[in-house]
Amino acid sequence: MNDAHLHLIVNHFPIVGINIGLLVLIVGFLLKNPQVKATSLGIFIFSALAAIAANYTGEGAEEIVEKIPGISESFIHDHEEYAEQFFTLSLILGGAALITLFLQIKKWGLAAYGYILVIILTISSLVSAYYVGVSGGEIRHTEIRETSNLENQPDFIKSEENDD
Repeated sequence: MNDAHLHLIVNHFPIVGINIGLLVLIVGFLLKNPQVKATSLGIFIFSALAAIAANYTGEGAEEIVEKIPGISESFIHDHEEYAEQFFTLSLILGGAALITLFLQIKKWGLAAYGYILVIILTISSLVSAYYVGVSGGEIRHTEIRETSNLENQPDFIKSEENDD
């Protein structure tokens, strides 16, 4: 297993984890169940830890992928920029979830404010996750690229699209 393979394995955990965490949090609020809400916080914390792993495998993956013919450096750069933003938001979300979990365990009233912050950070993280996921996919999956973005696509893609 090389760094690119490892990156592909771990980079899905934070994105999927935050989505699952939000669903569990919504269920926790609907059921008014503090254990379910606490579970969602644990999922957010796990997602932040997974984001650390994804972040630290990215450089090795970049070194491998940029040597593949037809890979545009601009797609890699865009993905890296979005990934840095997502990484930061994931860590902040994980920290807020950890603090909120502590407040809930102690049964302090501030936990309600912690949940509000967690919801805001979750939505922000999901928006960022969308961009990092799409930009990562565009590196190797030409079928998801916008056709209007021909200047960033490899030459063999441009010629195929101009044939139509």
